[in-house]
Amino acid sequence: MDRNGREGAWALRNDRAIAETVRHAQIPLCITDPTLPDNPIVFANAAFCELTGYVEEEVIGQNCRMLQGPGTTEESVAAIRKVIASAEVDTVEILNYRKDGTSFVNALQIGPILDDDGALMYYFGSQLDVTAKREMEKQARQLADDELLHRLRNIVNVMNVIVRMTGREENDTAALATKIGERLTALSDVHFNTIRPNTDEGTEFEALARTILAPYAPGGLVQLNLSGPAVALPAGLISPITLGLHELATNSVKHGALSVAEGRVELRWVVQDREEGRSIAFHWEETNGPPVVVPARQSGSRIIKTLTTSTGGDMAFDWRESGLIVKADFPL
Repeated sequence: MDRNGREGAWALRNDRAIAETVRHAQIPLCITDPTLPDNPIVFANAAFCELTGYVEEEVIGQNCRMLQGPGTTEESVAAIRKVIASAEVDTVEILNYRKDGTSFVNALQIGPILDDDGALMYYFGSQLDVTAKREMEKQARQLADDELLHRLRNIVNVMNVIVRMTGREENDTAALATKIGERLTALSDVHFNTIRPNTDEGTEFEALARTILAPYAPGGLVQLNLSGPAVALPAGLISPITLGLHELATNSVKHGALSVAEGRVELRWVVQDREEGRSIAFHWEETNGPPVVVPARQSGSRIIKTLTTSTGGDMAFDWRESGLIVKADFPL
């Protein structure tokens, strides 16, 4: 066999190998032929059939719009048309439907297949079911919105307490105005500085806790006792710990120890080893405040417990009459 014959045989074997690879690939894939009327599907691999619930014979000859349904938006369909018209590779998210009627969010990547001369032969479409990912993102956004709304509702209450307690300390009008302004500014600063917490690793727990809690103590730092070893928080813990401390401080100003001048809050923490790795455990304890009443609604504690659980940690509330005690554990 001459050289051309050997090269031809190699190319044929190579083409067959590529075809078999595509057929058995784990990524759902279909190929359409734009030279035929309505650009029908001419190939669909097993992963495509598994994702959509159709057998190969049911999709061959059909246009990909067969996967559209009542929830498919015109915007996503128009985006697909735009990609096809541009003859470029791009990705469009579209709500598609399986044979059994169930829907899935499809991250559809589309692109042209050209021959050696650059002429259009086919279009490929690879499908990726991102339904679970989008649902998790939706839940995370909802949780963040709930927390933000809860915090905003609390701000006015906290401000009222600060004004009331500061008024008990000062008789001079000018001094009262100055001190109220300073405390409200500090409260404002800590909210704005931590509403989108720094995501860089290396934030020290003590520095974060002191920054958050100091503006909530109308009597100053004398009302706070923070103790524990130096420990840098990983990025994933900054948000839940920040929001958790905000909620605990807000509750304390409104109902607990920080609502009275003689009230005290102790926050101590340790780093401990667990089977699955290190963790930081903190203990929040309020004393010398008004008698504690278990709240009928616990939306704030529900939010921060959910955030804590999402990190793999745990948080428990003990509504003792002498003062609230909270124990939390976060994996490092």
